[in-house]
Amino acid sequence: MRSSYVDVISIRRMAFASIARMAYNNRPLNQLHEEIYAQLPGEVARYRENIFRERAVFGERLRLALGLDSRPADQIGDVTEGVEDVDIDTRFFNPPLVDVLKIACEACPDHHIQITDNCRKCLAHPCKNVCPKNAISAGDGKMVIDQNKCIKCKKCMIECPYSAIVETNRPCAAACGVKAIGSDYLGRAQIDEDKCVSCGACISACPFGAIADKSQIYQVIKAIQSDVPIYGIIAPSFTGQFGALTKPEQVRAAIRELGFKDVVEVGLGADLTTMNEAKEFLETVPDERPFMGTSCCYSWKLMVQKNFPEVNPLISESSTPMVYTAQQIKKAHPDCKVVFIGPCLSKKLEGLQPHVHSYVDFVITFEELMGMFVAREIEPASIETEESLTDASSTGRGYAVGGGVAHAVVARAKEIDPSREIQVEAAEGLADCVMLMRLAKAGRKNGMLLEGMACKTGCIGGPGTVVPRHRARKANAAFAAASPFTSPADNTNIPDEDKP
Repeated sequence: MRSSYVDVISIRRMAFASIARMAYNNRPLNQLHEEIYAQLPGEVARYRENIFRERAVFGERLRLALGLDSRPADQIGDVTEGVEDVDIDTRFFNPPLVDVLKIACEACPDHHIQITDNCRKCLAHPCKNVCPKNAISAGDGKMVIDQNKCIKCKKCMIECPYSAIVETNRPCAAACGVKAIGSDYLGRAQIDEDKCVSCGACISACPFGAIADKSQIYQVIKAIQSDVPIYGIIAPSFTGQFGALTKPEQVRAAIRELGFKDVVEVGLGADLTTMNEAKEFLETVPDERPFMGTSCCYSWKLMVQKNFPEVNPLISESSTPMVYTAQQIKKAHPDCKVVFIGPCLSKKLEGLQPHVHSYVDFVITFEELMGMFVAREIEPASIETEESLTDASSTGRGYAVGGGVAHAVVARAKEIDPSREIQVEAAEGLADCVMLMRLAKAGRKNGMLLEGMACKTGCIGGPGTVVPRHRARKANAAFAAASPFTSPADNTNIPDEDKP
């Protein structure tokens, strides 16, 4: 989430904290109305044009935080409709994961060229002269564009001596690298599920907070309150997310205070992914496959499956760090439940896959975890702990940053075969990932290791993060440098029989 979108972030966090409070306090979900009025009291709206719409939108946001569907205006009934289905301590999911809150969407214009008040209505009117469709004419005080004729060629923008002509786009559509966002009959954003890969870029981009994902936060807390031990596995991008002065060990201690039995770094699983992918690359490229793509970003994998199915087999067959870490936990504690905590939305879909769901029981984001801290009034930075985190190698922790996965795999491959030179190309953001795969499909990346990250700057730029990317990058670098293990092969937390 963009750090400058303070009000949107506040509303999202308010919703997560509200649901977490209800779960921890065992309040009946039929009291959901009371939470709306508790968070939005009085008669004056803080965020929208009136208090009635503000409460209606917040109510739908609370439903999404419970895992329920949001509803358009013509279907809205009681906010508690269907709550009995989600009042459980096991995973609940009804697709789609990411959806538009129709009553919050402002129907932003999609790809619009317009003349601003900077126009001087000059004598030369070069904008009109260069327009190939005669879409520009003189209006009252300034030139105007006939949107029915405009073909968005931008010639007028280039020629205007006052820079008075601008191009605007719907923020969510501009952020979507797979062009999955269109418009419904009222001009509101609409997501094409056949194209969407649940990267969450549209959620971060919308300045009205009109797109959101479904949460499992309520069910996680109910599972914590059961007799089953709950283990958290936390992605390496967590450093710096919960306060600039908060140490990684304090975050683990804070999660324990929420009721988790223990917390393990997903960097542990990243070390297994590194070792397996390095071995896989050395054994298969180029003899059995022309190139290999890394496997850890699930939105990247979904993009390849949907857009380039013929090269999907060239993505690594190794499991993701989330899966390998969960497998290690379930191996040691067969009767436990595992909650992945990270920056990513699409991990919620990965956790549903047949080969994954028996290991990963729930997935929540850092933002949702922050809501739980708020609900329990836990401040991680104030917790005193003498323990240290030593679950992962420095390269495993480096998975959080763009290029980190490929760097780790190449470093391990060099340990196995020092004579092998491996070329790497990494893409950040789905639009760049699509372009990379087009080139790879055309045979222009043969022999290479390709890393795809759906989010700019990698996982530290994920939609479920809490702090700006530059701060997260700095914190992750320090965390990686503090690891006692330089190589994943040296990680004594991984049994020798599990190392490839």
